[in-house]
Amino acid sequence: CSQLASCQSRLAVSLLRQSFSLSAPMAEYHLSAQLHGHEDDVRGICICGDVGVATSSRDKTVRFWTQHPEKKREYVLSKTLVGHSSFVGPMVWAPPSDRFPEGAIVSGGMDTLVLLWNLHTGEVVGTMKGHTSQVTGLAIDDNGDIISSSMDCTLRRWRDGNAVEVWEAHKVAVQTVLKLPSGELFTGSSDSTIKLWKGRTCLHTFSGHADTVRCLAQMPGMGILSASHDGTIKLWALTGQPLLEMIGHTSLVYSVDAHSSGLIASGSEDRSVKIWKDGICVQSIEHPGCIWDAKFLDNGDVVTACSDGVVRIWTTDNNRFCSDEELATYTDIISQYTLTRKTVGGLKLMDLPGVEALQVQGKQ
Repeated sequence: CSQLASCQSRLAVSLLRQSFSLSAPMAEYHLSAQLHGHEDDVRGICICGDVGVATSSRDKTVRFWTQHPEKKREYVLSKTLVGHSSFVGPMVWAPPSDRFPEGAIVSGGMDTLVLLWNLHTGEVVGTMKGHTSQVTGLAIDDNGDIISSSMDCTLRRWRDGNAVEVWEAHKVAVQTVLKLPSGELFTGSSDSTIKLWKGRTCLHTFSGHADTVRCLAQMPGMGILSASHDGTIKLWALTGQPLLEMIGHTSLVYSVDAHSSGLIASGSEDRSVKIWKDGICVQSIEHPGCIWDAKFLDNGDVVTACSDGVVRIWTTDNNRFCSDEELATYTDIISQYTLTRKTVGGLKLMDLPGVEALQVQGKQ
C-alpha cells in the first residue's frame, strides 16, 4: 500500500508540473496591504470576481473592500453589512445573473441564518431560516440556487428564499460544501470524510483524513483539495482516489485554496499561511494569530483572515510591496507576539515542568 501511495504521489507531482509549469523558481510573497476595520477575528474571505473582496468576522459583520482607484495595492472599505446577530463565517459570491443582476453576497452565521445582500445598497434582500445550528458552508448552483451546510448535519438548497430541498448529508456536523463548475457537489464533515453528491444521493465517500475535514477547494484540472484538523492537506481525484498529501502545518488546518498557476495556499491554527508548489511547502508566512481563511486573487496575490482582526494581502509583485516602514512595524508585531507566546504569567514556557511532573507524589 505504501508503494502504491508513493507512486500515486509521484504521478500527482508530475501532473502538477505538466499542468501548471511549476518547474520555474517561485518569487516569495511579501506584505502588500493591511485592511483594518473589523473589531474581532476575521473568519472568512470571499473574492467577488473583479468587484472587490468581502470579509466576515466574529464582530457580526461582513465588510466589503474595493481597490483604491489610484493606489492599486491599497483597498478601501466600501460597505459594512450588518444583519447577523452572531459571528459570521462562510460567504459566497453570486455573480451577476437574471436572478442577481448586480451580483450579490451570501453569508452564513452562528445565528443559523443565511443572508443575501445587495452590494449596491448594503441591505439584506433575503433571509433564509431553517437550519437549527451554525451555518458552516455556502455554494451557488448553476441555476442560482444557494446551497448551505450546517453543524445540524444537513444540506439545504434555497431558491427565491425558500428551502426546496433538505437532507442529512452526514451523521455529524457538515463543515463545508463545494460546488464545482462541472457540476459535482462535495461536502466535508467532522466524521473525517468527504462525500460526492448527485442531488440527494451520495455517489462516493472519500476516506483518508484522521480528523475533521474543515475546508474543500477546487484544484483545476486535477480534482479537489481538502484541509483537515489532522494537520494535513490532501489532493483527491474526483473518483475519490487520494493523489497527494501535504504535511507541514503543526496544528489544525482551517483553509485551503488553489490558484490557476497551480500554487496552493493553506491557513492554520499554527499562525501560518503556507504556500505549496509541487506538493512541497515553499514558503511559510507567519501571522500574529491563527489563520481562519486564505484565498488567492486572480492576480496571484493571497488574502488572509487572521484572529487579530486584520485582513492582509500578500504579493510577489515588487510594485505592490508595502513600504519599508509598514513592513518593519509588522515584523516588530510578529517578534513581540512570538516573545509573548514564550511566557505565561511572566514564566518562560521552557522553564515550566513537563508531563513527567504529574508523576511526582504530592505532599499534604
